[in-house]
Amino acid sequence: MSKYIYKAMRADGTSFTAEMTAKSTREVVDYLNEKQYYPVTIKKAEEAKGVQINLQRRTKAKDLAVFCKQLSAMMEAGMPIINSIDIMMTQATNKVLKKTVHDMYEDLNKGSSFSDSLKKHPLVFPELMLHMVESGEISGNIDDVLKKLAIHYEKDAKIMRKVKGAMIYPVILAFAATVMVIFMLTFIFPTFVAMFESTGVELPGITMFVMGISDSIRKMWYIYIIIIGGIIAFYRFFSKSPGGRKTIDKTKLKIPLVNRLIRMIATTRFTRTLATLLYSGVPLLQALENVSQVVGNVIFEEGIIKVRDEVRRGQELAVQVKRLELFPPMVDNMIRIGEESGTLDDILEKTADYFDEELEATIQQLTTMFEPLLILIMGVVIGFIVIAMALPLFDVMKTVG
Repeated sequence: MSKYIYKAMRADGTSFTAEMTAKSTREVVDYLNEKQYYPVTIKKAEEAKGVQINLQRRTKAKDLAVFCKQLSAMMEAGMPIINSIDIMMTQATNKVLKKTVHDMYEDLNKGSSFSDSLKKHPLVFPELMLHMVESGEISGNIDDVLKKLAIHYEKDAKIMRKVKGAMIYPVILAFAATVMVIFMLTFIFPTFVAMFESTGVELPGITMFVMGISDSIRKMWYIYIIIIGGIIAFYRFFSKSPGGRKTIDKTKLKIPLVNRLIRMIATTRFTRTLATLLYSGVPLLQALENVSQVVGNVIFEEGIIKVRDEVRRGQELAVQVKRLELFPPMVDNMIRIGEESGTLDDILEKTADYFDEELEATIQQLTTMFEPLLILIMGVVIGFIVIAMALPLFDVMKTVG
């Protein structure tokens, strides 16, 4: 019995990588046929050690951008690919990427092509890169393809930096508000309540309610930690299942402020990735499959697969994109212009640049809206606690009067 790592395609066109223990490659093929999966590649685990090095960690877009940029610069200067990879081994800072480049160098020394050495590491290098490099080798413009890939991953990394940067302030504000509320409930509020109880004044209902929350936090704080930890663990487990991820992604598209951001990100990735693939000579059907895997939302992914299937049947790309009703109307109009003029890759590139600016404006708009919303919520919660403390004070003053 040996362990095999295989890549297969589902009936809906989506691909996946997994492993199983079997007596032979034939047994793996029979298993996949039984499950109605189409086998793409099957390798023994020891032959696919490059696949195993990154089972839990994928290469970040910024690392891929640096890798492609440095490699294209050296190849553009006339340096052979094997020498370029040799230099990359010493320059790579990402540990996973450094180990992968070392394995690629050994493969190149054994006579493998650059694209074949990349294909042995499908969890390190995205399929987008694998197909583009293979097309670049066939057409003889591998340095241009790498330069295009560098630009693509730089812009993708820039998008994620903008999104994460926009979330920093709201997260810090929410954390500070939570700490402040917990401090008030566990330290300040009990002191006031003890003082009022000593006067014999009957506490109002709102004060008793807040006091109950305060007591539960102080005496059963571990229950809250267990509940929060359980919610986080359930969410992570649920989001990794196919049905759970689809439910979450569908819900995100129904949230008023969040859905616009998700649509902008998906639109930018769709147009730019498709433009990059078509520029490199990747066939449209293959390009659409690759694009479906990078949009970042299952609903968009399934929609693009449907578009690919319709295009395979001879339908126009622009018409099918419009029928999805997922992308802004400008996208299908620009695709139609690109199809009619024969410059689809250039048109898509320009469209992606436009939506890059729209995305930046959307992020700024959401940040501007989130800040006062969080401050309002924080004010309401803290105000509620202050009122709960102030009401008994009025009763004490009436009693004294």
